[in-house]
Amino acid sequence: MLTLKFIQENKDLVIKKLKIKNFNAEELVNQILGLDEKRRSTQSSMDNNQAELNKMSKEIGVLFKSGKAEQANQLKEKNTELKDLVKNQSDELSAIEKKLNEALVQIPNLPHESVPAGKGENDNVEVKSGGEMPKLPKDAIPHWDLAKKYDIIDFELGNKLTGSGFPVYKGKGAKMQRALISYFLDKAIEAGYTEVMPPLMVNEDSGFGTGQLPDKEGQMYHVTADNFYLIPTAEVPVTNIYRGDILSSKDFPIKMTAYTPCFRREAGSYGKDVRGLNRLHQFDKVEIVQFQHPKKSYDTLNEMVNHVEGLVQSLNLPYRILKLCGGDISFTSALTYDFEVFSVAQEKWLEVSSVSNFESYQANRLRLRYKEEGEKKPQLAHTLNGSALALPRILAALLENNQTDKGIVIPEVLRPYTGFDIID
Repeated sequence: MLTLKFIQENKDLVIKKLKIKNFNAEELVNQILGLDEKRRSTQSSMDNNQAELNKMSKEIGVLFKSGKAEQANQLKEKNTELKDLVKNQSDELSAIEKKLNEALVQIPNLPHESVPAGKGENDNVEVKSGGEMPKLPKDAIPHWDLAKKYDIIDFELGNKLTGSGFPVYKGKGAKMQRALISYFLDKAIEAGYTEVMPPLMVNEDSGFGTGQLPDKEGQMYHVTADNFYLIPTAEVPVTNIYRGDILSSKDFPIKMTAYTPCFRREAGSYGKDVRGLNRLHQFDKVEIVQFQHPKKSYDTLNEMVNHVEGLVQSLNLPYRILKLCGGDISFTSALTYDFEVFSVAQEKWLEVSSVSNFESYQANRLRLRYKEEGEKKPQLAHTLNGSALALPRILAALLENNQTDKGIVIPEVLRPYTGFDIID
């Protein structure tokens, strides 16, 4: 979240820049500044009363020692009244601070100066495209029909076992999943990322740290008995590894990668966009996460975008890179690039990755700081992450775009992982 100090010093800027995200922050910012003024006034009054209380307590002790019990008892009555006042002020201060924190977490991250204005996904800006559109047989079919034809994904069985959006991968379909996961992990490790295997459930503090809580709890599966949440992405546990820590500037960059299943309720999703692998409640994804010095985070963002682009290019998929507009960028992100691959059989673009710089927004929630050499005061770090890659739509595009009269041809880079060249 934005720091209170930043909002105090940049009120007009905060209001102006959040209009790019179509967020009217004026009322909320004024509420925050009003609560802070009330907090400081209450704190000052309480401190003065506490000081008077301490002074009075010493005077009572002196009076009792001097044999002036009557005066001491009179002062003791005033002391008791002042104690009650300080207690009430302390309770009031806690209530004000709670309201202030609740208001602060409602302020989105400020968009980077390069974020274009816009209402939604139709206003995103294409910054690059690549790959060639494959020429498919006249009888080409979408991946859900290919899955049934070659018996590699069973959507009906998944529905029987759990429900819609939980497919069962079988035979070469399961092997393809493992091949993609291993390939993506190996490429991340080759790029200097350290692999971690995090928990698949997190607590409230972790969900708050990366911004999933409190505003996205409806999209996460909640294990109510233990108050844990199934992760919607590996970003959540991996970024929280350094929650509450103070790093050295020498530690940067910290690069981590993780494969995890991801769980999303996708409440309200329906229609053709959710068919097959297009939108699932459980899916596999390899994530890349970086912790970086603020001065270098945008160079790092470009590096991460290039990494994802290299993966998509190696799979020979037609793709485009979009810079998200203010109306489509996430609550916590300062700048996001989306990757989409083209599904020729479905004749549509499928999002397969988002790569984002959160600047210090997540770090402030995480209390993740670093110290420069020789400096005493810690500063907030920058956090970044990206999908590298999410499997379902990548697999959908691979199946559809590589279908031939003889079967589905496996991209060359995956063959060492699959052990087969074709699904037939």
